[in-house]
Amino acid sequence: MQGRRFDAETVRLMGIAFEMAIVALQQAEGAVAPTRDAVAQQIIKLAVAGERDPERLCDAALETCFQAIVTDPNPLPPHASPPTHPDF
Repeated sequence: MQGRRFDAETVRLMGIAFEMAIVALQQAEGAVAPTRDAVAQQIIKLAVAGERDPERLCDAALETCFQAIVTDPNPLPPHASPPTHPDF
């Protein structure tokens, strides 16, 4: 967990939040979903900041991860128009 140590109760709550997030990701069909690792990292960051409520951990982690997908600072370039060929 990135060198962080948490007490047993916090680890349990983080685990609950992670499982809730995985269920939510499975139900988000058709959406581009963040990776499990990205969700776990966000839950850890939130726990480091002091959050312990599993629902808030889950919701905030998913919101942050989905927001990162939508606002990717390196979007794919727009497709180039196909070259036009003069008639022969």
